Order: sequence, then structure tokens, then C-alpha cells
Amino acid sequence: MTWIHTISPPEAKGRLRKLYDEAIRRSGRVFEIVRAQSAEPHVLYASLGLYQASVMHPSSPLPRWFRELIGVTVSRLNECYY
Repeated sequence: MTWIHTISPPEAKGRLRKLYDEAIRRSGRVFEIVRAQSAEPHVLYASLGLYQASVMHPSSPLPRWFRELIGVTVSRLNECYY
């Protein structure tokens, strides 16, 4: 749970609603890391674009599952449970 104000999926409107709907289509829910940026939908939009372009779909010799494993491991080491 974040310590900042977030907007829940039922409260979301406009661009944020669209971003949440896309998140739900991708993974079945809106993760807290997405909700942490909900107060500024334009920042969330840019962040998701960067994530998709640079982390999950780069031209890399590492398979996606391994890049995700690295992310989970680093988050765990940092005690960040998003």
C-alpha cells in the first residue's frame, strides 16, 4: 500500500480510466505501482510507455521472463513489494 493519495479503479475517470482498463486487460488488475502514479495520469502514461519500450520489449539477448525476474529480485532486495 502506498503512503500517498491514489485513485482507485472505481474512482478513475478520463485518461486514467483508460490506463486502468488497459492494465486490467494486461494483467487482470491494477497493481499498486500503477496506482502510485494515479494522481498524475500524464506521468503514468509516460512511465508505462518507458517501461514497455525499455524494460519489457527492448532488443536484448535476455528473454522477457529473465528481465522480469531481475526486476522482482531487485524489488525484493529493496523491500519494495509492488
